[in-house]
Amino acid sequence: MKQSIKVAVDAVVFGYDPEKGISILLIRRKYEPFQKVWALPGGLVANGESLEDAVRRELREESGVDVNYLEQLYSFGKPDRDPRNRVVTVAYFGLVRPSDYQLSAQTDAEDVAWHSIDQIPKLAFDHKAIIDLAITRLRGKIAYEPVGFELLDKKFPFSDLENLYQTLLGREIDRRNFKKKIIGYGFLEELDETIQRKAGRPAHLYRFNKKKYDELKTKGYNFDLFL
Repeated sequence: MKQSIKVAVDAVVFGYDPEKGISILLIRRKYEPFQKVWALPGGLVANGESLEDAVRRELREESGVDVNYLEQLYSFGKPDRDPRNRVVTVAYFGLVRPSDYQLSAQTDAEDVAWHSIDQIPKLAFDHKAIIDLAITRLRGKIAYEPVGFELLDKKFPFSDLENLYQTLLGREIDRRNFKKKIIGYGFLEELDETIQRKAGRPAHLYRFNKKKYDELKTKGYNFDLFL
């Protein structure tokens, strides 16, 4: 039986801001179908192009973002998910610091913007289902791997890390036990620097030591960040 299936990629890119919380990068489509509707950055994979190369290219072209942390999420292939053709998309999720990028909509996108995960607009295709799965995956992943540091500034007060986890988990955490547990792993460095954001005492800054984390991971150290 002859097949006429196209392969695409889509990206759920998470960003974090201490004041605005967790957000997702969306583009407004320039063309039909779903013209002027918000959607995930993505598109068809070119001949001779790997899936990861394709998703990185689409992100650069449609949003001006280049993601360091990128992980394959799931494949979505319902026959009617794209009204034009039979398209199977391989979805990825990425983590970035929004302040690192100047957004730029090009090619198939007429606009690009960050949207709070609590205020996602109506989306094209099956992109809401893709986002829902990505949020579930990220919430699970932060329990056993400190990927959340990809969303923070290189130097940050500990309260930013606490707020990030509370936002992702959707619940309050025991701050004292959380800090004791994270510091106990040994991959977080306290710096001889402080920051003053609001009234009160200046807060010490911290830095994630990826080399130390990689060493512990190689030794088979078991991380359990659930509280």
